[in-house]
Amino acid sequence: MKFRTLGLAAAVVVLSGGGAAAQTYDLLIRGGLVFDGSDDPPRRADVGIRQDRIVFVGAAPSGAKADVEVSAEGKWVVPGFIDPHTHYLADISSRDAQRRRVEAALMQGVTTVFVGNDGTSASAGVGDLFRRIDQRGVGPNVASYIGFGTIRRAAMGQADRAPDAAEMARMATFAAQAMCEGALGLSTGLFYAPQSYATTEEVVALARTVAAHGGLYDTHLRDESSYGIGLVAAVGEALDIGRKAGVPVHIAHIKALGIDVHGAAPAVIAQIETAQAEGLTVHADQYPWDASGTGLGAALLPRWAQADGDDALLARLNDAEQLARIRPAMEDNLRRRGGPDAILLTAGALGEVRGKTLAQAAAYWGVEPVEAALRQLRAGGSSIASFNQIETDIRAFMTRPWVVTASDASAGHPRRAASFARLYDRYVREGGVLSAHTFVHRSSGRTAALFGLEGRGRIGEGDYADVAVIDPDNYAPRATYLDPDAPATGVSHVIVNGRMAVSEGRLTGDLAGRPLRRVSQAACP
Repeated sequence: MKFRTLGLAAAVVVLSGGGAAAQTYDLLIRGGLVFDGSDDPPRRADVGIRQDRIVFVGAAPSGAKADVEVSAEGKWVVPGFIDPHTHYLADISSRDAQRRRVEAALMQGVTTVFVGNDGTSASAGVGDLFRRIDQRGVGPNVASYIGFGTIRRAAMGQADRAPDAAEMARMATFAAQAMCEGALGLSTGLFYAPQSYATTEEVVALARTVAAHGGLYDTHLRDESSYGIGLVAAVGEALDIGRKAGVPVHIAHIKALGIDVHGAAPAVIAQIETAQAEGLTVHADQYPWDASGTGLGAALLPRWAQADGDDALLARLNDAEQLARIRPAMEDNLRRRGGPDAILLTAGALGEVRGKTLAQAAAYWGVEPVEAALRQLRAGGSSIASFNQIETDIRAFMTRPWVVTASDASAGHPRRAASFARLYDRYVREGGVLSAHTFVHRSSGRTAALFGLEGRGRIGEGDYADVAVIDPDNYAPRATYLDPDAPATGVSHVIVNGRMAVSEGRLTGDLAGRPLRRVSQAACP
């Protein structure tokens, strides 16, 4: 899989440090401990940048000059981190230039983000999104999937049925066009309605279209818990889609969610590594939190109740006969997520209960927890933080070489502004689960290699100048569940495509990010 970035010079000249011409740089980072994005230990070096490329890594020659110099003494110089699973789409699409900086990402040292995850993309194509980025600018680089849920809605709405031949052909056309516009591949969120109504074979058909263009299949599994087919069967379905469609598989935010599957990580790991040994390309991402983030309805409602959209759902919630069927399902879903004390109401919650657990909201209103949830759902729902994972599973997945760092950045959850910083703070500096260079590798070079981002995720001569300067003693999360947007600390400089996005710990306002368009391997109109 290869990517192109439009607007680059036709040729890039890479000069060594030995000649006189190589002694002048646009930007020179001096004296830092350089992590090159591989899984090798760091080395002390200077980094020279011209235009959008790194042109020198080593000991800068005597007399070297630069328009801008950055002292990195006592700091790390790392490739800009790559976040392969985010929900920054609203920020990137905003007309507000300040919002398009995506402060939450840049202040963690993240210089490339993926959007269109979980089956939800900006539209049934990616071309319009990329054109807007070209025109308006954005803080980090952006790659995008085409979302299965988005194209299914465009073809057949929220219907709980199989597509007819015409609808299936329309979805395939959407997918092919998006791939020609530069999409990464197809993303699904088979846990969510209306995607949950699709059969495996429906997804396989679209994944074959993506495979023909050299893309990959990214999935929020149909079940990360015990809602329906169960975690192990859902992983099996994803692997089966990969085999039948001939497409690489990426499992989003891998986890064992809920009390029924706690301790399942070793079985899932064995399942995936068996498929890898058989020749299937499979990898995953993970965020370092024990709480997932989703919608209250997605967490607690049965899927059938969500068919045909919000108006139909509201009608069912207000119909005594149907509500009598919905309540027991909600009780069981609440149980599997750890009960009402494990559900925190965040973005979108009614003002008087925002920041409370479902148990606290129920006590505040003087009702049972399921009734409190129904009251919130009738008012439009809420984002939630759902505390549903155990540390042994988190660490088991984290140590596998095919798992890379991601945030699943979403409103109301501190993972949006703190995932990379938390991974370092909790699992490198404090816990020793990963070494420092493995943390950097899993957050940059490894991710770039898995997704074919050539020239990204590495610090080497000729690579794109996506670079972060980090103070390892102060790199830490500040976001909490009650203050989820507080930016991380410890990042002093961030360079995106050779331009300074963060200087001395402050955003510069420079929108240097670019759309990263994957090059299709099939004929395109």
